[in-house]
Amino acid sequence: MATTRTANAHWEGSLMQGAGRVSLDSSGLGTYDVTWAARSEEKSGGKTSPEELIAAAHSTCFSMALSHGLAQAGTPPETVDTRADVTFQPGEGITGIHLTVRAKIPGIDADTFAKAAETAKANCPVSKALAGTTITLDAALV
Repeated sequence: MATTRTANAHWEGSLMQGAGRVSLDSSGLGTYDVTWAARSEEKSGGKTSPEELIAAAHSTCFSMALSHGLAQAGTPPETVDTRADVTFQPGEGITGIHLTVRAKIPGIDADTFAKAAETAKANCPVSKALAGTTITLDAALV
């Protein structure tokens, strides 16, 4: 069964001086302020950006895919912690995504884990949707 999730964005003004809000409508979890400065400067000023939202989606999707693959192989994880760093370059767009995963998995060696992590990176739905950019991975057991 297919599912659809919905978010809405409202923007007022020009790109540089304007501001907007994005709402997570399917979950009802909240509405978040967005600005160009939050997207293009080092400090976000308490606002979010499309890249931060992509990072949230990617880190979550990857963790779920990795957990599923490990469980199917008979080595379910105790914990999986994934960080996604999405790099945005004004004038170019998203130039790369770096995933860092640390996991505690009884009964698995580092090589087997690295292969499972690469498989999850290649096959999680968000990775597939973001195939137009370079995605790198740093995976280690803890």
